[in-house]
Amino acid sequence: MIIVDRALEARAAAGRPVQVGMVGAGAMGRGIARQMLHAFPGLRLAAIANRTVANAERAYREAGVDNWKSVGSVAELERAIAASHFAVTDDARLLAEAGSIEAIIEVTGTIEHGARVALDAIAHGTHVILMNAELDGTVGPILKKRADAAGLIISACDGDQPGVAANLYRFVRSIGLTPVVCGNIKGLHDRFRNPTTQAEFAARWGLSVPMVTSFADGTKVSYEQAIVANGTGMRAPRRGLYGWEHRDHVDELVHRYDRDELLAMGGIVDYVVGATPSPGIYVIATHDDPYERRMLALYKKGDGPLYSFYTPQHLCHFEVPISVARVVLCGDAVLAPLDGPVVEVIAAAKRDLRSGEVIDGIGGYHTYGQCENADVVRQERLLPMGVADGCRLRRDVAVDAVLTVDDVEIPPGRLVDALRAEQDATFPAPTAARDSSWP
Repeated sequence: MIIVDRALEARAAAGRPVQVGMVGAGAMGRGIARQMLHAFPGLRLAAIANRTVANAERAYREAGVDNWKSVGSVAELERAIAASHFAVTDDARLLAEAGSIEAIIEVTGTIEHGARVALDAIAHGTHVILMNAELDGTVGPILKKRADAAGLIISACDGDQPGVAANLYRFVRSIGLTPVVCGNIKGLHDRFRNPTTQAEFAARWGLSVPMVTSFADGTKVSYEQAIVANGTGMRAPRRGLYGWEHRDHVDELVHRYDRDELLAMGGIVDYVVGATPSPGIYVIATHDDPYERRMLALYKKGDGPLYSFYTPQHLCHFEVPISVARVVLCGDAVLAPLDGPVVEVIAAAKRDLRSGEVIDGIGGYHTYGQCENADVVRQERLLPMGVADGCRLRRDVAVDAVLTVDDVEIPPGRLVDALRAEQDATFPAPTAARDSSWP
């Protein structure tokens, strides 16, 4: 927040708040709207697009705004912004095409629709802030390549655990240590949770059932750690990560990892279940300088060779507006792929699956997501979780087996598959895997 708050104060004082569009008005989108409209005078949530317009209206209404207008064209949207009205629409393309809007927050949680939103924004010169790890973990590298070519930023966000991890990772590097683990702290992981088991919790908190299910079955943390890997170059230590149950403080994790192994792998992403403080993130790092190791001991960081750093919370919608300011005013991405995929999320069977069944996708009854290194995914033709939705099984698949591209019929005409093909062509796999690219 340092520097960013001053930049926002300057825009507010000048009467030129950053004009922001948001696509998606679910529970998280409504929270972002409230926060931006009440706590960030240097930002203005000019327009909300949602396929059900009533939900966009609800987001403004719950934030205490009553002067919105429904718009159906770019001209109407621009007139609303010029007149200091807010706008709602069911057409996300209007937000991308409006010259007044400087950044779009994509918070739909979808992959196919979210990819279209991101591409439209990039095509029309608008920065993109993703609160959509599923999209980022599926086609983030090629979207980043497109944004770079257009001189734009596409970024994950503050508040979500990957963004919080990226901030801590950058801090640890900035003080001279070498991060070797970027970890995530979860309270629950049960790969067999499904929409039936999670319906009550979802209803209690006003959240979507598939989203809550993906939290519980490990798919969400897999996506979170995949995009951290893609933004840092770290790898998965094994399929599914270590994912230990750890009921102690995260500081104790320095005794569970092997420094030499971590350095040999170039650093890893991981998660633990049950650790405190929860639900935060941790970074484990090392230092080669004897003097600095002695000083770290003096500063109560332990005797090494591994040192624990952590952030004890992630505040979701409270922090997302900070990301907009970082991108627009500071040219700073919170987290984005460095290059091609390093870690991907693959689909595994949540129960015995039968030939002819159509996979119901993320947060459903059929599959859960696991992290795997991208070179292995390419070599073994493993099925990315982000494209599994809607695929028809060609053969039976046993519970816990990982699906391959050859196990399914992929629906025709999907944008995600075109982007996967472009991503594979743009970022070639190691030589042994180059013949196994996306169909």
